[in-house]
Amino acid sequence: MSRLLLLLLCASLASAREEEEEQESRVKIAKCCEAEEILLNGHCAPLAESSESKPWKPEFEDENSYAGSKPAKEPKYLLKYGQPRCRSNENQEDVYYYATDPLVDTLVMLSNGKLRHYVMDQEDELEKAKELYGMDYLKPEDVQAKAIHYDYSFGHYCTDKAVLAKNNSRTIVATYAKICVPRPLKWANADNLIKKAIDPAFHAIAMVSYLLVAIVYFVLPQLRDLVGNIITSMMLCLIVNQSASLVRIFTEFGNHISFMIADSVMYISLLAAFFWLNALGYYVWNTFRSRNVFLRSTDGKKYCCYSTYVWGSTIAIAATAIFAHFTLETNIPIIGGVAFAAQETVGWLGLSVLFTSVAFTIIVDLCFVLTTINKLKRMRTYGRIHHKMKYSFRMFILIYSVMSVGWLSLLLSMLKYDGLVYCHIIVNVLQALLVLYICVFGQKRVTFLLGKTCNCCTSNDNAEGLDWGEEMTAINAGY
Repeated sequence: MSRLLLLLLCASLASAREEEEEQESRVKIAKCCEAEEILLNGHCAPLAESSESKPWKPEFEDENSYAGSKPAKEPKYLLKYGQPRCRSNENQEDVYYYATDPLVDTLVMLSNGKLRHYVMDQEDELEKAKELYGMDYLKPEDVQAKAIHYDYSFGHYCTDKAVLAKNNSRTIVATYAKICVPRPLKWANADNLIKKAIDPAFHAIAMVSYLLVAIVYFVLPQLRDLVGNIITSMMLCLIVNQSASLVRIFTEFGNHISFMIADSVMYISLLAAFFWLNALGYYVWNTFRSRNVFLRSTDGKKYCCYSTYVWGSTIAIAATAIFAHFTLETNIPIIGGVAFAAQETVGWLGLSVLFTSVAFTIIVDLCFVLTTINKLKRMRTYGRIHHKMKYSFRMFILIYSVMSVGWLSLLLSMLKYDGLVYCHIIVNVLQALLVLYICVFGQKRVTFLLGKTCNCCTSNDNAEGLDWGEEMTAINAGY
């Protein structure tokens, strides 16, 4: 008896689970009024109070359908009743669609559960499409695809049959929809000014700062050693990072850019920059650790080895993050979905792979810093190379500190709190300016070489004010 009860219980649980899974797989459609109600003069009323005998039923179309195309196959759908819950930055708007009047907005229920709203256009669609796109011949499906429309997902709309009736006059039947329309942004808004005007300007300043560092270390032959090449490569990665981050600011251009690609380029280039910083830290640490600093390996060979390490690690981790995003991600962030087709971007699983790798390099760099400091405390005599590497080590510590703070600020800004986002905007430009000062203006050797190369600001320069050995460089260069 107990076994029979157990079997019945398992069977009932299995059937309930199958029914629940079947309901979850159905397309959800939002109906404004209850099942046996329609919208009568702007209010939900029972069907018996109107002249209509049938309630509203959705008529589906494919996303790429056009006039004369085959009717769409009706999917399995589930009606949900009630008004849409618009967000705080959205307004509710009523739309009526009259099938007999071609000069009004059109409402179409797509087979994926979205409501498509074609905006009214008094001009002929075919002629306007030819004028806009410079084509003499367009197919009907091309005209339909280029028509101005907005798609509203479930939760941002509700639709129903509407009956407009007056006293002793004929009734008008229409398709009604209440949609959530984003509020127009005002440029005078402080939040919009900071995110859409100040932030892009700060990105431009950051890119110019990184570019100046890269140019100085690439153009001056005295700086084109291994440290200079690593600094140049790091700056190029940061420039790419800033460029991709700049693209992500303007979400209004979703039809023209891919946020998935922009986010991937931004995070991968940042990861590469931290790997270059890690390579610089290892080079300085290894130089102080080695007993014989006069190695046969040239700077070119060392740079190739470090470059292989950096790009090999970056590509491997980026491939892992992309694989995790497309195969294991369960909650993919979506950008847009109203003014343009919704786009997915890098999810938290892919970001965790990239940011964990950056955190690992930061921890390793901290170990390089601590062990090198201990080594310097035990050293009593310094050679010329060790003396030179002391300044490279100082530069590494400062860049490491600035970039670590910038990375932490970026991580906190992903919480989407306005205060943290504003803080990251300021930290981002300060990071670039500090890197410019650390690598160029904060080093007497670099400013001396710039002054001699540009033949300016050399009146107060003397051999005693230089960092190390530049008096020999001045003699050999004929200054």
